[in-house]
Amino acid sequence: MNDVVTPPVINDQQQSLISLTSLDDLNRSQVLHDSYNRRFTYLRLSITDVCNFRCNYCLPDGYCASNSESAMSVEEISALVQAFAKLGTKKIRITGGEPTLRKDLPEIIRQCKQTEGIETVALTTNAYRLKKDLDTYLDAGLDDLNVSLDSLQPETFNLITGHNKLTQILESIDLAISKGVRKVKINAVLLKQYNRSEMQKFFDYIKHRPVTIRFIELMQTGDNQEFFDQQHVSGAEIQSMLEANGWNKMKAGRHAGPAVEYSHADYQGSIGLIMPYSKNFCQSCNRMRVSSSGNMHLCLFAEDNIPLRPYLLKNSVDEIAELMQQSVSEKTAGHQLEQGFSGMTKHLAMLGG
Repeated sequence: MNDVVTPPVINDQQQSLISLTSLDDLNRSQVLHDSYNRRFTYLRLSITDVCNFRCNYCLPDGYCASNSESAMSVEEISALVQAFAKLGTKKIRITGGEPTLRKDLPEIIRQCKQTEGIETVALTTNAYRLKKDLDTYLDAGLDDLNVSLDSLQPETFNLITGHNKLTQILESIDLAISKGVRKVKINAVLLKQYNRSEMQKFFDYIKHRPVTIRFIELMQTGDNQEFFDQQHVSGAEIQSMLEANGWNKMKAGRHAGPAVEYSHADYQGSIGLIMPYSKNFCQSCNRMRVSSSGNMHLCLFAEDNIPLRPYLLKNSVDEIAELMQQSVSEKTAGHQLEQGFSGMTKHLAMLGG
């Protein structure tokens, strides 16, 4: 007589683990992922490489067209966003160049926000036109706002950007706060000879404002080697200062970007650090990038890209999604910035950082 095999007893904790594993496998099949099990739920979407500022770390000589390709149309962007949403993208950040230079930006925001599966639409801008158009962007569905602001001193701001517009931009930020924009963030690229001495001014600025200031390490690109050598400041230096002065690391939110964020009991705002030269920076990467001409970049500093435009022109969402999933399997473990390799990125306006 054969022995009766009694199935093992599975307790509640084990059953939960089994359920989570099954759910994890299901989610994995529906979400854009690479061979390192990183999942990409965040799209940085450039809609133009044109910029009206001349920031010394990006476009010191002003904008100069780098290719003859036109920017994607609203219809192409809609097909692209649908494909990303089909593969689990939840957050879209619209970047440039300067995205507010496109007159159809409200419609682009609306198309992104109305796409099934997209939870958050954010905008990164120099805020040059924001006071005039903010209501239109909010009505279209804009959720979050990032403003590039590298100095709180008018003279220094002018030196960095080539524009004497600091007052208008600060007024735009206050307007966004008063309008109840969910998240308002300031991006400040750390520059040794320009804004490194302004740390206390930045801290004072967020004392009574619900704003996050994100200090970004200057990154080496194809055309800024000398400037990089002169101006680079390690984010770790600022991190040590924060931790020595009572700032506490915050838990990252869902679909958050790469910033390590800190809060302080005495401040209404917070501080974020984006440190691409730090150890394991790429380990938690969750972002894909698409250029204004419809090329998908697996990394800001990749050596090549994947042209999606032939499929966008056909409005073939399924084909776009299939190509993206095939391509992302080739994503490398990390960039090689530490070795001075910046890929095909000549300047950050090409992809919006």
